[in-house]
Amino acid sequence: MRRAIITAAAACAVVTTTALALPAAAAPSQAREPGKASEYVVLYKDGASLDQARAAVKAAGGTIVRENTDVGVATVTSSNARFAALAGRQGALDGAASNRVIGKAPKTPGAPAGKGVEAEAGTQGPVQVKKPGRGEEPLAGVQWDMKQINATARGSYRVEPGDRRVLVGVMDTGVDGDHPDIKPNFNQKLSRNFTVDIPADANGEPVDGPCEDEPDKSCNDPNNVDENEHGTHVASTIASPRNGLGMAGVAPNVSLVNLRVGQDSGYFFLQPTVDGLTYAAKNGVDVVNMSYYIDPWLFNCATNPADSPADQAEQRVIIEATQRALDFAHKRGVALVAAAGNEQIDYTKTNQDSSSPDFASEPGEAPYERTVPASCISMPSEGENVIPVSSTGISTRKAFYSSHGNGYVAVAAPGGDKVDTPDGKPDDRRGIWAAYPESIARERGELNPDGTPNTARVLRDCKGGTCAYYQSIQGTSMASPHAAGVVALIVSKYGKKDRATGGLTLDARVSEQILRRTANAKACPSPNTVEYVWYRLEDGKWVKYTSTQTCEGSKSRNGFFGDGIIDALSAVRR
Repeated sequence: MRRAIITAAAACAVVTTTALALPAAAAPSQAREPGKASEYVVLYKDGASLDQARAAVKAAGGTIVRENTDVGVATVTSSNARFAALAGRQGALDGAASNRVIGKAPKTPGAPAGKGVEAEAGTQGPVQVKKPGRGEEPLAGVQWDMKQINATARGSYRVEPGDRRVLVGVMDTGVDGDHPDIKPNFNQKLSRNFTVDIPADANGEPVDGPCEDEPDKSCNDPNNVDENEHGTHVASTIASPRNGLGMAGVAPNVSLVNLRVGQDSGYFFLQPTVDGLTYAAKNGVDVVNMSYYIDPWLFNCATNPADSPADQAEQRVIIEATQRALDFAHKRGVALVAAAGNEQIDYTKTNQDSSSPDFASEPGEAPYERTVPASCISMPSEGENVIPVSSTGISTRKAFYSSHGNGYVAVAAPGGDKVDTPDGKPDDRRGIWAAYPESIARERGELNPDGTPNTARVLRDCKGGTCAYYQSIQGTSMASPHAAGVVALIVSKYGKKDRATGGLTLDARVSEQILRRTANAKACPSPNTVEYVWYRLEDGKWVKYTSTQTCEGSKSRNGFFGDGIIDALSAVRR
């Protein structure tokens, strides 16, 4: 499920079901340096008054920085190394979870770690773009994904292209609101940034990098910036407009709201997620896309004996606080769409987790090997009322990297599968193409001096002197926004006027029902156990990789495709 973002690495950096080479146990936790403050998310107990909860935080040695009274969650700083344990003993609190590091300088100044960025896959020959047909955007020829779900000029665009009053919240690393193929649909007024860049973790390892290296010399980024790439790609898939430039999204007429909850480096922490969800609920957002899991735990286990009591308590807080925010949003009409994950595993089975905790909030913290039963849950994708989306490739097979599970996956959508090829060798043409911030392309050296791309995974289109860039990546991160876009079309078609905001609204349960019922059922492969085979280029040689995955369930509902592959046209033509 990404490192911190759910973007599957291409065939040269694949997550497999084989355990990673990490220590069998966590490194011994070291005491935090006296006087150094850390940040926590504190959960107020249901029924406790605000005065009682605030007094309890103070008694445990904490200072409240920010409160979310809608769901009873507070951001707290404390220099007391025992704060989390003391908070757990307070009658008015349900516990505390580490949130992030404050003021730690990186050991080695420089660029952020870049975790979650997809590795280049290489391509089999140059990318040739077919001449667009009538009513199509210039790069429609590479958008096999839109054809797969009938989001095309002859399909859903003709029946329902979306309504500008419908708001889609992109909960991600940010959105490049000035990208020429996003700007027409970007609602900067409602967009918010709920994060602060983190220079380094508690071990001094770079995370987002030094604040002075930021373009604005600040760790507080504007609400129309994406210094990662991920959120911009997601937003483009949802709602790039039909403006004669580049390509169009699933719902080309709806409005995009940047709800930045992820770090530049691709980490996603609890408090921004809670704040983003409650903001969406209170500001008329109709659907949110969540292509990530909440760090530092891939799976949150309430009582796993592999975890220390303190870690168990932290994971319980993440589960409860996230669910409170999800419930708050869902009850107020926000449809909750999430990526299913890229670990190639069945979420309904017992699995091995070697990646958690993936962020050091205390010195000495490191990932360790643990067995996680199905009762352990990944948030937000396994939260109640969330729509988890698995990924398909160009052939409509389940993508090799996509996690799955009968009863877990709701629907499937195109997310790209660059090794869905006859020979199993990667091809960028089989990824998902969407908007790419020019600043990042330049920073990575992917553009020639004249502005033309020098890599096959990047395309450029120009109109009237304005040029825009697009890139091919893959992951359930890319599948989820296709589903979010179809939900936006559903609200556009069947929603009623929202008296509170002046926009449109539709019960989130109804949106999900229509999305599921209009999906095209797809049976498990036969035989239902599949050996995926692919190759990656290492030191000039092609190296073979395999993964064996089993699909359970019926044609109408199964672990690979849920209720089926989404269909934008069917969803608005009932």
